[in-house]
Amino acid sequence: MCGIVGLYLKNDALQDQLGALFEPMLIAMTDRGPDSAGFAIYGDEVGEDMVKLTLQHEDPHYHWHELAGQLEEAFDASVSVLHNANAAVFKINADEAGVRGFITDQAPDVKIMSVGHSIEILKSIGLPEEIAGKFNLKGMKGSHIIGHTRMATESGVTMEGSHPFSTGMDLCLVHNGSLSNHNRLREELKKKGIVFETENDSEVAAGYLTHRLQSGDSVEEALTAALDDLDGFFTFTIGTRNGFAVIRDPIACKPAVIAETDDYVAMSSEYHALTTLPGIEQANLWEPDPGKVYFWGRD
Repeated sequence: MCGIVGLYLKNDALQDQLGALFEPMLIAMTDRGPDSAGFAIYGDEVGEDMVKLTLQHEDPHYHWHELAGQLEEAFDASVSVLHNANAAVFKINADEAGVRGFITDQAPDVKIMSVGHSIEILKSIGLPEEIAGKFNLKGMKGSHIIGHTRMATESGVTMEGSHPFSTGMDLCLVHNGSLSNHNRLREELKKKGIVFETENDSEVAAGYLTHRLQSGDSVEEALTAALDDLDGFFTFTIGTRNGFAVIRDPIACKPAVIAETDDYVAMSSEYHALTTLPGIEQANLWEPDPGKVYFWGRD
């Protein structure tokens, strides 16, 4: 049993409040996932000629600026660094594959949480309230955010095994449920170039979506295909650069509720996580249908 929450702002005037609106939603899911928690926030975009990486290290005093200096020398590019607890966001004018490869080779103890133009992923072991405070979630700004609180079932309680999982540019996934064919799919996707960092079944779902998108599918097409190719029980919330999507398996075993107003779309595993949102009393509320893709985004 895990908890999922997501918030997509239709009203740009609320972007300065995104973290503050979202923090109580994440904390409300503590009973469903006390082992670890994380979130992916979208905003503070970089240009098409740049990449933004979220990096984490066990040592909260890790020398991020030394790594930035190495990258600047290797790529003849300037690097902007924003330090947050034991994480850092790097912005660099270089190609994604080159930067990822350099960090993997030269700083193997640094974990790459996400790469893209907009996404930042922060996650850790511990209670959701502790993690929200650690990363100053309530002070964050952006256009949309998804989060997860985990009760471990398929793998151990580790930072690497916590959600969200990201296996492609600006793409991430959170999952409540269990997949039965993830071992076979993992091997098939590896042969197609998808790289996995854990044995977690949810990371396979993220890798599957990355492969479909790289093959030319839209988000909606990739998720529709997933209904046939992923065996098991799932509610997924997927973050992309432009929006977010929600889907439940054809049996709809795992709970979900969606609320929509003129200002936002929000989803959660349970309604009580939505009750702190402004105007929730007048929101259009519904449970997403089994096997149906819901997507909200900007052009």
